[in-house]
Parts: sequence; C-alpha cells; structure tokens
Amino acid sequence: MKICKTISETQDYVAKLRKSGKSIGFVPTMGALHAGHISLLKTASLNNDVVASSIFVNPIQFNKKEDLQKYPRTLEDDIRKLEEIECDLLFNPDVDEMYPEPVLDRYNFGNLDKVMEGRHRPGHFNGVAVVVRKLFEIVKPDRAYFGMKDYQQLKIIQAMVSKLGLPVQIIPCPTMREPDGLAMSSRNVRLTADERKIAPVIFRVLNGVRDRMGQHDIAEVEKWAIHQLNNYDELEVEYLEIVNTGTLSKPNSLPEPNSLIVCAAVNLGKVRLIDNLVIN
Repeated sequence: MKICKTISETQDYVAKLRKSGKSIGFVPTMGALHAGHISLLKTASLNNDVVASSIFVNPIQFNKKEDLQKYPRTLEDDIRKLEEIECDLLFNPDVDEMYPEPVLDRYNFGNLDKVMEGRHRPGHFNGVAVVVRKLFEIVKPDRAYFGMKDYQQLKIIQAMVSKLGLPVQIIPCPTMREPDGLAMSSRNVRLTADERKIAPVIFRVLNGVRDRMGQHDIAEVEKWAIHQLNNYDELEVEYLEIVNTGTLSKPNSLPEPNSLIVCAAVNLGKVRLIDNLVIN
C-alpha cells in the first residue's frame, strides 16, 4: 500500500494511475476503522481497479473542541487493517497540509444542512463539505463510497457534487451493524461495558417506529419513540425525527413507501450516537 502524507505526492501518484487508465474507488475516513469502513473498501474493490482511502481527523467539522480531542486515533491499527484488505493508496495528511490558510469557504445547502444534525451542530456540514471537496480534488476518484448511517451527511455530499458538477459518482452503502443491531461507529469504543449493553435499544426503538407507521400520526410516533428512549436514565434524546428521504423535510401527509426515514441522535453517557432507518 502506498502511503502519502502530502497533497503533491498524492496527486503525482494519482496522475500515474490515471495515465495508465485505472479507475479509482475512494473511501474517505477519519480513522478508527471498523467493519463498516472495511465493508465500504471491499465494495470499492469490486468496482474499481484501485482502492484509495484517507485518514484525516477534520478539525473544522467539530463544533465542540472536546469532541475533537476525544476522537479515537488508531493509525497503526488502521494501516494494518488497510493492508490486510489490500487497499492500494492511503492519504494521511496533517492539519497544516490540508489547511495552510484559514478556511473561508461557505456552502448553502438550503434545508439539508439546517435540520437535525445541522441544527444541533452548527458549522458541522460546512466543514464536511470543505474537506470532502478538497479530498475529491486531490484523489480524483471515479466513485466514492459512503455509509448510510450518516444519512444527512450523505445527502449533503450528494448535493455538493451535484451543485459543483464534480466528476465523481457517490455510492451509498448500507449501515453495518453489530449482531445486536447497534450501528457500527468509531465512537462505540468509548462506551463503557454497561453503556454498550444499553446502546442497542436505539435500533430497537427505530424498528418500533417503522412498525407503528400507518397506524398512528407521525407526531404521535415520534413522541412514543422519544419517550421509549428517555425511559432509560442513561439515554438522552437530542432529536428523533421522521422526515422525507430526499429533502429531509417534515412530510405534510403520509408519502409513498420508501420515502420516509427516521433519524435520531442520542447521548449515552458521554458518547453521542446517531442512527436511522428507512421506513417501508
């Protein structure tokens, strides 16, 4: 696996790949790799000649300094995992390499970045858009792979690519889960043993939402779900909303099947967990 620390080295390497006619599949990450990341990389390997990844903990998408400081960093283990699955290229820059000057770029995604995560984490999605665009311009992938666990982020990236006309295809991939239903996340390692036992209730409640749709009013279903989660002293619901899959707006009436998704952010101890489920 080729490991590049600088933008120029990465661009030179990519240029050689492009000259030889190879297609590139790309999985951007912030490290602390788990089976969900590996699944994305394996999917990329099925459809591309070269699999590239990045590990960069992006400071401008954290709206709380303590969250940035606590984010797990496991570079040696991450490199080992990437080598095991035969990833071809890793771009692993430091902050000064990515942001030698203050970041002034500002994006407007309409409603997409104002609701749910955007409402609770101001500036987060602008930071995501800045770094993903920059990574795309450096790696120049044909296809980029993103998990649906971060559904709102996926919609933001799709909107950015469309708005800017970037020459990359965004491939959504299903959320990977532990056997008990907990969505795989780099943050899960911060859960205590007792918290880890409670965490799967989030997915169970999301399934309960899906089961109740069509039988109850949307607002009633949301209220039921929030109550179920807040029944646990260790859980605190930040938001739980049923929205349209395309616009992330609240439905005025019950839309067609597959056009609604329930999204939630729940604090468990000191760890913030997000999850979602498309409602059929």
